[in-house]
Amino acid sequence: MTVLVTGAGGRLGPFVVARLLDAGARVVALDAVRPEGLPAGVTALAADLTDEAAVEGAFDAAEREARAPDALVHVVGTWAGAPFAETTLADWRRVMDVNLTTLFLCFREAARRMQARPDGGRLVAVASRQGADRGVAEQAAYSAAKAGVVRLVEAVAAEYGGRITAAAIAPSTILFGGEGAGAKGVAAEAVADLCVYLCREGGAVHNGTVLRAYGTG
Repeated sequence: MTVLVTGAGGRLGPFVVARLLDAGARVVALDAVRPEGLPAGVTALAADLTDEAAVEGAFDAAEREARAPDALVHVVGTWAGAPFAETTLADWRRVMDVNLTTLFLCFREAARRMQARPDGGRLVAVASRQGADRGVAEQAAYSAAKAGVVRLVEAVAAEYGGRITAAAIAPSTILFGGEGAGAKGVAAEAVADLCVYLCREGGAVHNGTVLRAYGTG
């Protein structure tokens, strides 16, 4: 199994890459800046994932360096918070571009290639509790973008009827270690394990669904 992980150089990405390697997958790590410090054997690539042509070129490079991915795990994301009346258009667009436009472009490019394959493929996105359940005060842009992630996953899953599957993971606060006693949320390792599960054959039963991962709150 070959898996393309976008956002591999961020906070969650390295956990996903490590868990996929442990599961025996071949991993292509993609981010805006070429990811560094990843385990040996990982193919690392860089591209602006908000740019249509750059995304297409990155998928071409992934196929040349490794092979066409069997699964895509889209971990790209950013958080922003501000009172609604103080949210600027520039801030709104940045949050939408990073959280939702990158997902659209990467899912679309992966689907275009997967639909030509007899075995299809797996598409996995990272949403959030704000997107899966309800928006949060002073997080209008983030809540709207992550809700868009959920709806996009559902639409893609419905269109391909299970040959290409799409699912989302919606974490609460992700805990990366060092938060201190009493910190509530879900461990990054647990989120990464869900990504691996959805990439495998058994993950197909969750086509079009959102796996809520809230841990301790």
